[in-house]
Amino acid sequence: MKEKNNFKTNVMRILDSKKITYKSYCYADTDAISGVEVASALNQNPKQVFKTLVTVAKSKQNYIFVIPVEKELDLKKAAKSVGEKSIEMIKAKDLLALTGYIHGGCSPIGMKKFFQTRIDESAKNFNTVIFSAGKIGYQVEVSIEDLAKVIKFKLDDLC
Repeated sequence: MKEKNNFKTNVMRILDSKKITYKSYCYADTDAISGVEVASALNQNPKQVFKTLVTVAKSKQNYIFVIPVEKELDLKKAAKSVGEKSIEMIKAKDLLALTGYIHGGCSPIGMKKFFQTRIDESAKNFNTVIFSAGKIGYQVEVSIEDLAKVIKFKLDDLC
């Protein structure tokens, strides 16, 4: 499943502008909804396919957590990771205004503004990780080293 008609998302354009090598995938012609279904549709290991979660802390700061699609974010570990007392998921209706992305198409690359980002430490078990290309139906695969050239993040135990 390759990109259709050389379709490019903003995430792909950002990667291109930084001369980052990536693979793109399209699952738009499937009925995959959950991250695990997306991994299955792409015939990829769900441990290597990551979802981007946007949270808000008691301090009103927003944080981004990128974790494997088959896992759940441990809110206590996540809060500790960013030095907050507690955090919670933001409401889906607030996602677009805050990040420029809709639920199901949120990527750690290309948000309206940069938020402190943590990626689950399991990412270091793979040469590359796969995550949303910023539009439902599209994913990109990038090495962690190359991702570090585009966004700042820390690896931590989040699940």
